[in-house]
Amino acid sequence: APKSHRTWKVLLCLEKTNGQTCEGSCGYKFDSCSCRSTCVALKNCCTDYREYCVEVFPYSGSILGGTDLIVLKAIFNKSSDNIDTVGYVDEGGQGHCISPLLYQTGWVSLHISSDNGTTFNRVGTWLSVHTGKLDAKFKAILVNSTKWQYYGTPAVGGSLEMTWNTSLVRAERVNVELWGYRETGKPYANDWQGEWQYLYSLAKNQLNNGSFSFLPKPAQSGFSSWEVGALRVSSSNNSDGRWDVQAAWTEDHALAWHLEDKFRQNSTVWALEKCLAWDQLENELPNFLSEIIDCPCTLAQARADTGRFHTDYGCDIEKGSVCTYHPGSVHCVRAIQASPKYAAGQQCCYDATGTQVLTGDSIGGSTPDRAHDWGSSPFLRPPRVPGQSHWVYDVLSFYYCCLWSDNCHYYFKHRPSSDCRRYRPPSSAVVFGDPHFVTFDGVRYSFNGKGEYTLMTSAKTQLTIQGRTEPVNTTIKATKLTAVAMKETSSDVVEVRLVSGHSGLEVLQNQKTLSFAEQSWMDLQGVSVFSPTSRNVTVMFPSGAGVEVRLRGETVTTTVLLPEEFNDSTLGLLGKMNGDAKDDLALSNGELVRNLSNPEEVFGFGASWAISNESALFTYDSEILLNTYYYVSRHDNSFVPVFSRIYIFLQRNLFSDQFFFPCRYDILVGRSPRMGNATKVSFQSHVSLAEDLKQVISCGWLGPPNNGKKQGTRYLQGATVHLSCNEGFTLKGSAERKCLRNGSWSGNDTTCVVPTLILIITMIVLYSRKQKR
Repeated sequence: APKSHRTWKVLLCLEKTNGQTCEGSCGYKFDSCSCRSTCVALKNCCTDYREYCVEVFPYSGSILGGTDLIVLKAIFNKSSDNIDTVGYVDEGGQGHCISPLLYQTGWVSLHISSDNGTTFNRVGTWLSVHTGKLDAKFKAILVNSTKWQYYGTPAVGGSLEMTWNTSLVRAERVNVELWGYRETGKPYANDWQGEWQYLYSLAKNQLNNGSFSFLPKPAQSGFSSWEVGALRVSSSNNSDGRWDVQAAWTEDHALAWHLEDKFRQNSTVWALEKCLAWDQLENELPNFLSEIIDCPCTLAQARADTGRFHTDYGCDIEKGSVCTYHPGSVHCVRAIQASPKYAAGQQCCYDATGTQVLTGDSIGGSTPDRAHDWGSSPFLRPPRVPGQSHWVYDVLSFYYCCLWSDNCHYYFKHRPSSDCRRYRPPSSAVVFGDPHFVTFDGVRYSFNGKGEYTLMTSAKTQLTIQGRTEPVNTTIKATKLTAVAMKETSSDVVEVRLVSGHSGLEVLQNQKTLSFAEQSWMDLQGVSVFSPTSRNVTVMFPSGAGVEVRLRGETVTTTVLLPEEFNDSTLGLLGKMNGDAKDDLALSNGELVRNLSNPEEVFGFGASWAISNESALFTYDSEILLNTYYYVSRHDNSFVPVFSRIYIFLQRNLFSDQFFFPCRYDILVGRSPRMGNATKVSFQSHVSLAEDLKQVISCGWLGPPNNGKKQGTRYLQGATVHLSCNEGFTLKGSAERKCLRNGSWSGNDTTCVVPTLILIITMIVLYSRKQKR
């Protein structure tokens, strides 16, 4: 089967069912029963729903394969061992599948056959995860991975050690194998392919005690040409190099420890030859730099622009800033989306002061990537293979030129930092508390309608975000946001909602609940979701739009971040993003609110953005939701806040005390100090976010003069760079240059020249010598 749709075959023992069947109909609803995931909560599943619409545990694993997953709630026939299958049946009658090698990440289809492969009518999904994003408990670990990847360079030798959780490989004895990855064919041509291949075994019939150490030797002839790969631990009952067996993999890494003896004799010379060959190859490949996004100017911007950038797991300030490839940096982010034509990536790194580190100043500077580390749709082939394509074209070359030799100028010629002169931060809008709104252009108001409404929509990318409100309690005429649902063009629908009891957030993909118990990051169809905790969800779209959903107290705070491409294209409760606050509150018919101080008029504006059944993105998987929102008008006309004098006073002065008035408002109206404190936190967070996302002026990198040096590596407005010359040279131009408000450097270009008197004397001496000859 194609790599993107590998099939795992097991024989399923079935009982005949009467009436409607879910065979071939998972995700559909019949008049008498349902094959949708919501049927479990609604208790209207077809009788064979669990047989045909299967779930597996664990639901995720390494892109390299080897995960043993159980098909839940289905009984298998133990006597069917003669079927051509990569699955097996355990003693309890549960069916198991072994995940195969995949050249893509994200959710992939799982098909199961019950008729010896004639049809595959049992369907489910499984999450393929990038090795760098995979939780450490699911993979084998290289102890002191830096030593592994520098092995054979001066002063680096001795034994190497790896460890693993023995539960990942259910066997008394194991083999430890080396697998290599390479890409063949002409880059960007039809024959460009990626390939994993078994190379050789480091140990056989090793006791499965969770650790292995060895003294590396240069690889046998032919194998040393494989320079990136991974180690695999699997049962010794399997033949060498057999695919689709239960296994624990290490992360992919540079195979310095197995390279030819020539590398160990003089790693610097060996690496320089490789660096020069890479330099020549890069000269022949197309230039991708012009189509990648610029880096944010500051660390604060980089961490705030969550729709377009995400933490690079190899340099994370939250995990101790272990930045192997970017010394001097404390945190790096990667552009989430690959570039459109060449699938290239962008990496941006920052020092302890929050300043972007540039390759013109440091080996640890920000670097673009010919292949995005996380890959990109449609995956499968270079340069879109997650992880491995990046290794081949961006990481190994860094070892050649920078880490194994001192020739970084070759690397940075092709991977120069992009500064932030073209970077434009996104605009932000927020909904929080009871519920209060701050539009993209800064208009602040409250809307206490009960129902489901359009928070924002844009025809430019067909991005739609909807919000659901419900009463704070049964006695108070006030509401709060409890769910948001969104999609862009043909993406999956992502919904984030309060769980029962208000203890956390629940994420749904096309009406099916997602679990983040195993992985915090998920690539879905046309959208990605990050949820490190049950109170924190971030949704990212290819357009660069980001939606942050946070649970604060018992209310949902939702922040929407939109890049400048959305200017003049947004409508809804979050206003028109065009820099003009006067037209933000436009009803769905285009009519503008005339008096923002009139709560009845503002209330009418909000009610006009109620959604319809046809446009609704929400999931209705309970009788309460069906009766409250689906079977009735999406805006509850019977629910009207009390527009009393005190209410009007509070509305008109809602944000007069920037930090504390929304808090006081929600304490009084909601009669809840907890809700008031949550509102305070949400509003303060929004103010901080807006401050972090302010536009910053950059004058661009300023290099030292020839035969001179400089002090200062900050190039933002107000920064000063001091320039000086080496001994024997005189400075001409400005010795101090300051970054001005208009994005230019003050003063004149700086050069270092030989003093005139010395130059004359030198010329006389040379002339005299010539005359003597």
